[in-house]
Amino acid sequence: MSTIFSGIQPSGTLTLGNYLGAMKHFAELQNEHDCYFCVVNQHAITVPQEKAELKKNTKNLAALYLASGIDPEKSTLFIQSEVPAHAQLGWMLQCIAYIGELERMTQFKDKSNGKEGVSAGLLTYPPLMAADILLYSTDMVPVGEDQKQHIELTRDLAERFNNKYNDIFTIPEPRIPKVGARIMSLQDPLKKMSKSDPNKNAYISMLDDENTIIKKIKRAVTDSDNSVYYNKEEKPAISNLMTIYSLCSGKSLDEIEELYKGKGYGEFKEGVASVVVDTLMPIRKKYDELIESDKLDEILDEGANKANRVAQKMLFKAERAMGLERKKR
Repeated sequence: MSTIFSGIQPSGTLTLGNYLGAMKHFAELQNEHDCYFCVVNQHAITVPQEKAELKKNTKNLAALYLASGIDPEKSTLFIQSEVPAHAQLGWMLQCIAYIGELERMTQFKDKSNGKEGVSAGLLTYPPLMAADILLYSTDMVPVGEDQKQHIELTRDLAERFNNKYNDIFTIPEPRIPKVGARIMSLQDPLKKMSKSDPNKNAYISMLDDENTIIKKIKRAVTDSDNSVYYNKEEKPAISNLMTIYSLCSGKSLDEIEELYKGKGYGEFKEGVASVVVDTLMPIRKKYDELIESDKLDEILDEGANKANRVAQKMLFKAERAMGLERKKR
């Protein structure tokens, strides 16, 4: 059985794009793989965070993992800061990373562009991401296209460590969904759907209510053609809505095109809204039940205990290989 690791930052409520591009697949993967799902709150502090908001978002994200189908009997769900080995190995990998390769990371360039003051953590967090992955002998990492560069750096750091010190790290492979890996904005289909978008109509939150979802779909941009068919170059907005429809309903793009042949965008948007509501409302219901219960904390405590046991073994191997001797705990 291969091992899968995935981490999401608790920087606000996740969007429909996060669910369709990532979390929807997690529940399927746990049936065939040994899965570790992590709320990476230490990554979140590379940019300023308000204390109470970060704690709230961390717990909310953990509840969304479970509401989306993660089974704690099959998967390990935990919070990054509760497993110290992540930060410890992250520092060790930072020491073998090169400044040039960190400065070339697309996300660093995007988030630091035009800013006078940028935290050192924003530059150096990719080695921490690598540590997250390598601690669990991860074989595959489910990511979107925009995260592929981070996996390539993780592979480079693992190979560099293995060649210089000892061959202990598994070299992970990215696992990118063929369809839906990148759900686009409802207001600008040329950019990714993002919870940080200032236009609230540009994204659907996983915790939006039914009326809000319907309104946002109705307000989604289209084009003047008024016919429903898939062509990302000619019809990026309609193609994005068709992708959302397909992933929520299980229907193929061809089936959707046939279903709405000769029908206008109004009827098509009603259909999109209906399948999105059917997808997200059961998740919202489970989330509401979990967030008010003690069960969530119990699951996270158990997950942290298991993750600590596994991570400490790999950290000890890495420390010994690097010459950082200590007694095994």
